[in-house]
Amino acid sequence: MNSPLKILHLVLGLGALATFNVGATEAKAADQPCQPSWNSLNHRQTPQWLRDGKFGIYTHWGVYSVPAQGPNGTWFANHAYKTNGVERKYWEATYGPLDKFGYKDFIPRFTGEKFNADEWAELFQKAGARFAGPVAVHHDGFCMWDTKYSDWNAAKMGPKRDIVGELAAAIKKRDMKFVTAFHHAENWFYFPTWNTNYDCGDPRYSGLYGPIHEKNALPTKAFLDDWKGKIIEVVDKYDPDFVWFDFGLNLITDAYKQEMLTYYYNQAAAKHKEVVITYKAHNLPPGAGLRDLEVGQEAELTYNDWITDTSVDNGQGWGYVKGLGFKTAGNLVDNLVDRVSKNGYLLLNVGPKPDGTIPDEARELLLGMGKWLQVNGEAIYGTTPWEIAGEGPTKLGKGTEYGFNERNDLRYTGQDIRFTVKNNALYATVLDWPGAKVLIKSLAPKGENWAGLYTSEIAAVTMLGDGKKLKWEMTKEGLSVETPKTKPCDFAYVFKIERRRPF
Repeated sequence: MNSPLKILHLVLGLGALATFNVGATEAKAADQPCQPSWNSLNHRQTPQWLRDGKFGIYTHWGVYSVPAQGPNGTWFANHAYKTNGVERKYWEATYGPLDKFGYKDFIPRFTGEKFNADEWAELFQKAGARFAGPVAVHHDGFCMWDTKYSDWNAAKMGPKRDIVGELAAAIKKRDMKFVTAFHHAENWFYFPTWNTNYDCGDPRYSGLYGPIHEKNALPTKAFLDDWKGKIIEVVDKYDPDFVWFDFGLNLITDAYKQEMLTYYYNQAAAKHKEVVITYKAHNLPPGAGLRDLEVGQEAELTYNDWITDTSVDNGQGWGYVKGLGFKTAGNLVDNLVDRVSKNGYLLLNVGPKPDGTIPDEARELLLGMGKWLQVNGEAIYGTTPWEIAGEGPTKLGKGTEYGFNERNDLRYTGQDIRFTVKNNALYATVLDWPGAKVLIKSLAPKGENWAGLYTSEIAAVTMLGDGKKLKWEMTKEGLSVETPKTKPCDFAYVFKIERRRPF
């Protein structure tokens, strides 16, 4: 028989074990806060690092950079296979008949022999980006990492390097957050796999072109499993902080999207790290991630934050496109400032050449942005929007719910001003040189309609990059400030208005 003392020890031991198990269960629940349902997934918070960082860079680099034809280079093969237009004519005049030379035959020319992940990461850092990374897989189905799901990947073909892995190491080494972008849901319809006249209809190449299926058929279970498996593999191998999705998510059933999101968010929670997923309109329910506006921006200040992806090139080439041309650094900076003032963030695309080099024009643009941010980053990083986004005569088009309202021909004036705030400072960024004085009309008190700024509230006004106190006066038309004699930068000039309690 057991003695009363032994029984007591046994009870206490079982109690301790039960307490330990409860604690372990609670810890596990805390590390896995999400369940695969929209009720559980629609309360995501934007990471603080993104709210502070504002600006990132990603790259469209893949097999499509070999033909490098546009205006939308990443869709060149789709148009060539599906239509008899200019893309098909160029293809067959340059490379031969499509039934003899298919998209797969570009892969040996996608060499990447000059690719250097550290050089890319260093450039992105010098540009002022706080997060960066590659398109992991585009519509074409060619994976840029060493994946078990397909032999059609950059580790086994073309560059024969794990591009995603090398960039993950180089970017994280510089304390930037790591981005991976996924377009592979569109692989289902990108190539006409139902057309046996071309190699995309040959099952030997389904690992690249996608499974053969009837036109307009819905994705199969095998395709959906592959779609989810590739994302989870990248999450497990490279631990991205930011996962970006293109429009094709509307092809994926709720169950697969919920399982993918749950896995990613719970993996991050277990590591006690903040992550973000972005999506285009109507591809996820509100709150499950952060909405992305493609080549666009909000026309006015919004009370929900958002992000936009656009490119350094003049069109929508995304990948490298010969002769497409580029925006100016001033245009890129103006659009960054405008987005941040309206509660947005910017993910800027660069399309490298097939050999792995970044075009000189793109490099200079990025360095120009970095030079501006070295002087004026105080008005961008770590800021929040003010009560209004800004003022001025130049207006954006309203655009669509998907974006697409960015204009390369938009030229802001010295009367176009955007506001951001941080602590006791109000930053007024004038998007062109205003002349000897700037008049900030929004700051004028207007009685019951708008308090503006009290005169007694203004402690000092300076221009970033100059630092000297500037002469100012509050008039009934607005805050009038004398500008410095010398411009501290080449575009977008920031007046820092230091505030104090007015009484």
